Amino acid sequence: MVNRALVAGVDSSTQSTKVELRELESGKLVARASAPHTHTCWDPPVSEQDPGTWWEALVECFAHFADADRADVVAVSVAGQQHGLVLVGEDGAVLRPAKLWNDTTSAPQARGLVARHTPEHWAQRCGSVPLASFTIAKLAWVLEHEPELADQIARIMLPHDWLTWRLSGAHVSDRGDASGTGWFDPAGNELAADLLGLAVGDPGDWLSRLPRALQPDEAAGPITGEAAAGLGLDDSVLVGPGTGDNMGAALGLGLQPGDAVISLGTSGTAYSVSRTPTNDPSGAVAGFADAAGGYLPLVCTLNATRVTDTVAQWLGVDAAGLAELALACDDSPDSPVLVPYFDGERTPDLPDAAGVLAGLRNDTTREELALAAHDGVLCGLFDGLDALRTAGVVADGRLHLIGGGARSAAYRERAAVLHGEPILVPGDDETVALGAAVQAASVATGRHPADVAADWPLGEGALVEPPSGVVGEDIRARYADQRRKAFPSGSE
Repeated sequence: MVNRALVAGVDSSTQSTKVELRELESGKLVARASAPHTHTCWDPPVSEQDPGTWWEALVECFAHFADADRADVVAVSVAGQQHGLVLVGEDGAVLRPAKLWNDTTSAPQARGLVARHTPEHWAQRCGSVPLASFTIAKLAWVLEHEPELADQIARIMLPHDWLTWRLSGAHVSDRGDASGTGWFDPAGNELAADLLGLAVGDPGDWLSRLPRALQPDEAAGPITGEAAAGLGLDDSVLVGPGTGDNMGAALGLGLQPGDAVISLGTSGTAYSVSRTPTNDPSGAVAGFADAAGGYLPLVCTLNATRVTDTVAQWLGVDAAGLAELALACDDSPDSPVLVPYFDGERTPDLPDAAGVLAGLRNDTTREELALAAHDGVLCGLFDGLDALRTAGVVADGRLHLIGGGARSAAYRERAAVLHGEPILVPGDDETVALGAAVQAASVATGRHPADVAADWPLGEGALVEPPSGVVGEDIRARYADQRRKAFPSGSE
């Protein structure tokens, strides 16, 4: 007999898996564990991962929990890295390493797909103009470069779909993560067979290979006996629909329409929740669905905390040391500017670009380089917020700073500088796992995830005030000037 009901929220990101156990009724954190992903090939433009490492990390996380806590889990749900492509054969085996969101080898395929229709048509049909990151471009790449796999593919999945399948045996997705594939219409909540056909030919033979998109409060099903044994859970545990990581974070923050987010992880995102769909033919804004029945217009950049990690290595310090250097630097109109497209870029669509460091002098200091690294990452994301507003998204509410980079004092202060107003840094920085836990609570109670979120203490945190005397608009203007000079084709 269950003495207290717990739910498990899973964040399966590019680099690691994190799991939170929370009380079903209150959302109170009971336990937390994480484990790294080890089997990864990251050699830009290639970024691939063995899906088996996601399951191994999930098992490792649950092994950290006390037996009594595992016995009280009644539901689990997974929020995972978006866009990745997992191909599974009839026997359930993965046919090749998963191509991840930041694999840009599929840039030619993305351009070819867009050329088959107008950007306006793509935006109207699936809310977005496909880029190299989108799953449809990755599937087109596989079929072009590894055609022998075509007849072996029985199931096509996103990363969170694969983990949900391993947990429940159900080949399902959700409308939030599905909206990043390029073959799902988030406004109509249905597959867009005509768009899928541009990648595969006759879509008739392929539709059955795609997962069914669950509703926000719909369970994938009960956990399988094999999965329950592997994780040390009871076989009565329900498995939630899961979603993409950004959708999970929005749910975990308890965002309201108009609230905005800048997320600093391996990649960077800027997004807001909306009651109406977004269709941006420029391709800057992806018109995603969210995990609660609404929409999540979003701008994504490839280059975020990995840029500052790299610059920290150059300067012989760690991330905290780089932040300390940056905060010791006085703002100057003569400071160097970094346009941080180290791995190419997604927004703007420059998959073959490289970073540019401008304004170097013989007296340039380590502190100035550290500041330029933080500002360069953030300026690209504030450009993303501008793109949201240009696309008609209302994003004038509270600005939240989340992700691993939000732990950095330099990122926090510089984000407030560029915003020119206070920003909110949530007290719980595992917002993706928290959102997945909300989903798990939803299927356990039969309530809509938005109703669960309203009862849990979400979105609480500390306000970071901008320091006086620093004008963020001037910093952004210098960044925009250097970006236009270096990449005139990506500055519109």
